Amino acid sequence: MSMFCYQCQEAAKGTGCSLRGVCGKTDDVAIMQDLLMYTLKGISLYNLKAKENGVQFDDVDKFIMEALFSTITNVNFDRKYFVEKINTALEVRDNIKNSLNAKGIDISDIKHDAATWKGSEIEFDNKAMTIGVLSTTNEDVRSLRELIIYGVKGMAAYAYHAFQLGYADKEIFKFMQKALAATLDDNLSADELVALAMETGKYAVDTMALLDKANTSTYGNPELTKVNIGVRNNPGILISGHDLKDLEELLKQTEGTGVDVYTHGEMLPAHYYPAFKKYSHFVGNYGNAWWQQDKEFESFNGPILMTTNCLVPPKDSYKDRVYTTGVVGFPGVKHIEENEDGGKDFSAIIEHAKKCAAPIEIEKGEIVGGFAHNQVLALADKVVEAVKSGAIKRFFVMAGCDGRMKSREYYTEFAKALPKDTVILTAGCAKYRYNKLDLGDIGGIPRVLDAGQCNDSYSLAVIALKLKEVFGLENVNELPISYNIAWYEQKAVTVLLALLYLGVKNIHLGPTLPAFLSPNVAKVLVENFGIGGITNVEDDLKMFLG
Repeated sequence: MSMFCYQCQEAAKGTGCSLRGVCGKTDDVAIMQDLLMYTLKGISLYNLKAKENGVQFDDVDKFIMEALFSTITNVNFDRKYFVEKINTALEVRDNIKNSLNAKGIDISDIKHDAATWKGSEIEFDNKAMTIGVLSTTNEDVRSLRELIIYGVKGMAAYAYHAFQLGYADKEIFKFMQKALAATLDDNLSADELVALAMETGKYAVDTMALLDKANTSTYGNPELTKVNIGVRNNPGILISGHDLKDLEELLKQTEGTGVDVYTHGEMLPAHYYPAFKKYSHFVGNYGNAWWQQDKEFESFNGPILMTTNCLVPPKDSYKDRVYTTGVVGFPGVKHIEENEDGGKDFSAIIEHAKKCAAPIEIEKGEIVGGFAHNQVLALADKVVEAVKSGAIKRFFVMAGCDGRMKSREYYTEFAKALPKDTVILTAGCAKYRYNKLDLGDIGGIPRVLDAGQCNDSYSLAVIALKLKEVFGLENVNELPISYNIAWYEQKAVTVLLALLYLGVKNIHLGPTLPAFLSPNVAKVLVENFGIGGITNVEDDLKMFLG
């Protein structure tokens, strides 16, 4: 075993990747990520001590947030990046220690042995094998620790996007560090770790609410929108990921250049925001979910800008057209850094685009989205009347992630098989399994209501809570809403913990349950929250519809 990672749904054999990640992550990158996580836990111990004594390091909060984000599945595959990040992390930790010592603050109670391996990459490799996931020998404690860590990783991703737009919450940063530090505490009981996991859900809600505020305050509330999925004859740039600020910068810099901009994957919901509709060269969405990029990037012909996950290791045939930015990285791929003022210069990718052929058209037509909470609540009277009249019998929340597994065809077939008096509420790239199906509408209400990106699952929670209020119910679980959610990576764990914190029960996860859930931890989730898996479309429909 040269590595061990089981943080995503594609964990090899349903247990974990031990030689190379199914995602494409090499073993040396995996152990560097383990080392980075260990250093972040150490920084958190010292920074919490600083906060307790009124000492604030804002740059430390930002550093931890960005570093956490870089370890999410399909974000960064570059060993060099992580080696540099680890060395910086050790410097950050030492700066905090020196500052605390200078102020006479006692830090003798903090134990973290990173100092013994500061230096060469060989020392990094030797140390990494002793501090990874499996270094926690008790499988239940390990399971709970990783559940918390993955929730915090997803939280960091959402906090990062809010931060890019000028929105931050020091309490969220403080909690992330509290949670990281807690995973080093061998004195915490299983019950205390379960409680910490639920607290992670509380801060997950806060973080998604913060990002929702950042996005809507900056770009307006998403609105019902028809998005073109065809192409034009101009050269184009394809932007993928989740970062709306990057998109805004790119649209401004491409205006008047003759270069069109298309979205891919999770960037599709950008079309729903009013602020982006003024750009006539913002053409539409090209392609499908992240895992199909190896074919769709090929046919696009122009350069691709990856702003966040999910990056698939690029083929040599189009690797020279891939650009990364932010925390995304891949060896040999051009990276666009942030300027001192926080902006980015996209001139290189724009000039590259001008030399490329126009995209090859792979489909035609339109898809409809923009049903975040503000838009759905604007239709509340119509929705409530449809429920009261029996025109809408049940809502199915089918948010989450998409992925490569053939078993994910289940979600397409499930959507097709749903009775015509049901409505799908979705967010995240899971939508690509059914958002191009002709499922019709109910009294003018589309049967697929797409709230947006995975972080916009917050909108689905807001909608559910509002419906509970409108119908005068005591509990959100009394609503005619079923949860059949697909998951893939750590942001989905964040969303799950948020839903559990909000009291949502009987959530079904697929296509497989997380490998990091030990039998005992899974049992706790089943008994306390009704968490379940999926079987087949016919049996699951009978179960959901009762």
